[in-house]
Amino acid sequence: MRTVYVNGSYLPENEAQISIFDRGFLMADGVYEVTSVLDGKLIDFDGHAVRLSRSLNELEMRNPISKEDLLEVHRELVRVNEIDEGLIYLQITRGSDGDRDFAFPDPETTEPTIVLFTQNKPGLADSPAAKKGAKIISIEDIRWGRRDIKTVQLLYPSMGKMMAKKAGCDDAWMIEDGFVTEGTSNNAYIVKGNKITTRALSNDILHGITRAAVLRFAKEAQMEVEERNFTIDEAKEADEAFTTSASAFVMPVVEIDGVALGDGTPGRVAPRLREIYLDEMRKAAV
Repeated sequence: MRTVYVNGSYLPENEAQISIFDRGFLMADGVYEVTSVLDGKLIDFDGHAVRLSRSLNELEMRNPISKEDLLEVHRELVRVNEIDEGLIYLQITRGSDGDRDFAFPDPETTEPTIVLFTQNKPGLADSPAAKKGAKIISIEDIRWGRRDIKTVQLLYPSMGKMMAKKAGCDDAWMIEDGFVTEGTSNNAYIVKGNKITTRALSNDILHGITRAAVLRFAKEAQMEVEERNFTIDEAKEADEAFTTSASAFVMPVVEIDGVALGDGTPGRVAPRLREIYLDEMRKAAV
């Protein structure tokens, strides 16, 4: 049984409780982060902590824990749950003042709710899925306009994953005004020649922590990077494609809407970037 963290206490998972009036439950009024663990160490913790702070600020939500204390909680959960490879999920909500109302509760008298738990994922880095590559479909992007804030409003991305499953595929890329925004839980990229193309940062997509690291490593490896909008038709004509996320790192994409990319197997760029990313992030892990 896992040990989890709830509002300052370490508890067995079956003893963890929060209020039924919590705004995360009633209003999806909360933010989250997912940090990977490799070799028992945290991958890019600083990046996740900075983005967490930004998400909270954008929602005018108080941060109930310092960065130093948050790091200590992460490390303690890794230790007590004996996680060698896996994930740590963190969620902060606006809390509860004991009832339901659209208006925010008084932040002076209402404590935010903070929850963390681990997911043990042996073989996370050496994923068979990454060797095979993902098949994706395209769907309309009908999410709210502030996707740069990492909120717990994940209903439509969940529906997108299920649409992909029903189509016999692995994931979906979302389309808005004719252009790809991102995947259901990842940033999206295409490769043509030696050029990697991905959508530029804005309110339209999540500012991926893995995205930032991978683009930095790509430039250091003398790969050309272009940040601009691209269409799904352009993606289908690419030499290869891939996604990035904290839990899947760099995932090759081998098929889009039934169209195979290249020879239908992972290309040259994505596997190389995955290798570089895992090597470099393991060195920097805390």
